[in-house]
Amino acid sequence: MKNINRRDLCVALSAIAAMGTVSAEAQSGKAATDEHVLAHSEIFPYDKLPVKSSANGGASRAVIHGTLPTGEFVESHETSLPAGQMPHQPHRHPHSEFVMIREGKVEVTTDGKTEVVGPGGVIFTASNVMHGMKNIGDTTANYFVVAIGRQSTPKFS
Repeated sequence: MKNINRRDLCVALSAIAAMGTVSAEAQSGKAATDEHVLAHSEIFPYDKLPVKSSANGGASRAVIHGTLPTGEFVESHETSLPAGQMPHQPHRHPHSEFVMIREGKVEVTTDGKTEVVGPGGVIFTASNVMHGMKNIGDTTANYFVVAIGRQSTPKFS
């Protein structure tokens, strides 16, 4: 088996989150809710992802947002976080998240524990657990987020 590098791991995890078994309902284009059903495979070239600037000087690139035919909500994005910045205040939400650090060094507090995570590190935050992150490095941190589960507005501390 070929060893994969960190970037390939991040891309693969994002792609896995976007896949699902296509149901008859999804094939007909009718969703149980008004949410976008992710019923077809797609490729997301990095340079084609829409860029949204953040108030903290960083940027994010939306990858995918919708519901799998199997019923799970999935959202994925890539974020560039400048040195010394936080993407937002600590918060909690019903969905779970995987965060894959591509570049940089971040300090993560989740479930009351604080750790430093660098390139290749993966953070898992379970549903409704208070969590936050800050770039403690000297350079921009880049990471991918894959959110799975119920969608809602985050609750900040």
